[in-house]
Amino acid sequence: MKPEARFALALVLMIGVFVVSGVLFPPVPRESEPAGEMDSLVAPGGQADRPGEPPPGLPEEAPPLLPGGAPDLSGASAGGELGRDEAERIVSVETPLYRIEFSNYGAVVRSVTLPGYQSFAREGSVELVPDGAAILAGQWQYQSTGSPLDLTRYAHTATPADGIRIGEGGRPETLTFRFDHPDGAFFSEIRYTFSADSYIIEVDGALPGIDRAALFLGMGSGLALNELKVEDDLRLMAVSGKQVEGRIRSRPMQRIREPESISGPLRWAAVKSKFFVEVILPAARPGGAEVLSGIWAEPDNFTGGTAVRVGVPVSSAGSYSYRTYLGPIERDRLLAIGDDLEEVNPYGWAWLRPVLRPLVVGVLWVVEALHEGLSLGYGWVLIVIGVLMRVVLWPLNRKAMRSQVKTMAIQPLALDIRERYKQDPQRMQQETMKLYKEHGVNPMAGCVPLLIPMPVFFALFFVFQNTIALRGVPFMWLPDLSAPDPLYILPVFFGATMFLTMKLTQTAAPNPQMKMMMYVMPIMMTVMFLWWGLPSGLLLYYSATNVATIPQQILITNERKKLQAAHPVKHPA
Repeated sequence: MKPEARFALALVLMIGVFVVSGVLFPPVPRESEPAGEMDSLVAPGGQADRPGEPPPGLPEEAPPLLPGGAPDLSGASAGGELGRDEAERIVSVETPLYRIEFSNYGAVVRSVTLPGYQSFAREGSVELVPDGAAILAGQWQYQSTGSPLDLTRYAHTATPADGIRIGEGGRPETLTFRFDHPDGAFFSEIRYTFSADSYIIEVDGALPGIDRAALFLGMGSGLALNELKVEDDLRLMAVSGKQVEGRIRSRPMQRIREPESISGPLRWAAVKSKFFVEVILPAARPGGAEVLSGIWAEPDNFTGGTAVRVGVPVSSAGSYSYRTYLGPIERDRLLAIGDDLEEVNPYGWAWLRPVLRPLVVGVLWVVEALHEGLSLGYGWVLIVIGVLMRVVLWPLNRKAMRSQVKTMAIQPLALDIRERYKQDPQRMQQETMKLYKEHGVNPMAGCVPLLIPMPVFFALFFVFQNTIALRGVPFMWLPDLSAPDPLYILPVFFGATMFLTMKLTQTAAPNPQMKMMMYVMPIMMTVMFLWWGLPSGLLLYYSATNVATIPQQILITNERKKLQAAHPVKHPA
């Protein structure tokens, strides 16, 4: 078989392995915890307060929530329960960062709107709660067996009744919901405290004192879709939690086909989309629970999503507290919260993250330094970084080229040694190393300089693909740097510049394999970028890199010709 045919076959096999393996051999899902009963997630024993007994008169079983976790408003019951002569009332809270709407039934969250971010899947601002759904719906597990009591069955009274408005620089305010059973069977009080400059909401509550009780909070069936490319939001929708020992467990919602759990104790629990997240954290104040009990996730047959609940410990006195973060995945905000919450949206594969983390921090710092310090738009920031990368890597590329020229010069001698000593591998290796030493050639010198910057390229890839800073940012004809190019100009331009750089390489060092790659690789990469629908910001960076490579490749081509004249190919005597 001719070398050209062998190369073509190898290229086809590589493409097949790259594309088909992702379909035939998807990443092995984590080994889920046993899907036990929900009582297994209640708080550990050993409470300091005196235990109580379940108050009489409580129903032993709570009806299921409607699809998405919303309370059913059609049922009729007594004592101020759901549906008794009282329509659902909505109480709203507005701050400079968000607008939240609460239902008086169970004090659940019906809507979370972020005015600072535009939704590309609907009119207006980003909405975190899907239509008809609710989050932070509480279920009180007050008995050792049986279903928990659904707090959304009961109409709470809100104070202040007309909600809260906090302006820029305003002081924190608290919204209180209270329900007292007419028969004195039980009570429920939930207090939400809001700040003007934070997406974190402090939550405190009180229930009758029961030993080893727990509160299970509904986190919904996934966040509302807000991106232009809906499949990205669906693919990246995931539930995750950080265990106390430090491990972060994560599971894409699309892969949950049966009940699963992430066992506690946990530092936080989260449901995320591509750019936004809902997080439940333990209380920050002294005296509150320091951990969460666990996460329970199961398919939601009504919505087609995954219903997620998290266990919050309740003291034997009946008090509980937690924090919730409802907002964007802004690394600085999540980093300030602590407990590795920024890893809710990790960059890269797990095995590479220890290397990528410091690089990601550096890349983000450079991006913001150029954007804030030089007042450059993010589109120009990506172009500048692409050019800077080629300038920084110029010495490595030049060194690799010189090493390749020297290696090619003695290649006939190396092939002759392999032919003469093919029956004696040890002698072949000795003579080959001797040849390299005599001519001052390091066979690895042409590869190592090119491998050194690979982690940086990976870091840039994941940062430019996932950072919320590029979301909704227009540049020239591009309406959104976080979305694909609607006119397909960048993928085609990238392929054309890639062909040109490879053409310049082929001019300096004609090679049958390289000649075939010069035509195949640009076409393959263009098709793959179109198929993947990569963000236009990422392709803008790649294209800028290619353009900056062209003058460097011209210089390398001229220098290569001079070196080849100074180091002609050496043939065996």
